Amino acid sequence: MSEKVTVYQKPTCSTCRNLDKILRESGIAYDNVNYYVEPLSEKKIHELLKKMKLSARDIMRTKEATYKELNLADSDLSEEELVKLMVKHPELLQRPIVEKGSKAILGRPIENVLPFLKNK
Repeated sequence: MSEKVTVYQKPTCSTCRNLDKILRESGIAYDNVNYYVEPLSEKKIHELLKKMKLSARDIMRTKEATYKELNLADSDLSEEELVKLMVKHPELLQRPIVEKGSKAILGRPIENVLPFLKNK
């Protein structure tokens, strides 16, 4: 039995829409989670970070107005504090994130997703 695939995304994101098209055309079944409608918990963000082997800073959208308003580029906030901010401000979280079993990948660039999903 193949592992469940979940894509955490925002439907208005062009990269997310392109990934959705690629996955459908490739016949890859997956669960789609709009994390603006179904917010990710701190626990889930930490779990995804661990699966991606990335830090909270690695998956922050640095061009977002919120990032600039909170002056996050010059902050020395802890990992926990950054994750709390991502829960409060989901626009800070890079997307899409693709999760498969014990691993996950940031779907940017989307060309990395299919090899990731086909890898055993």
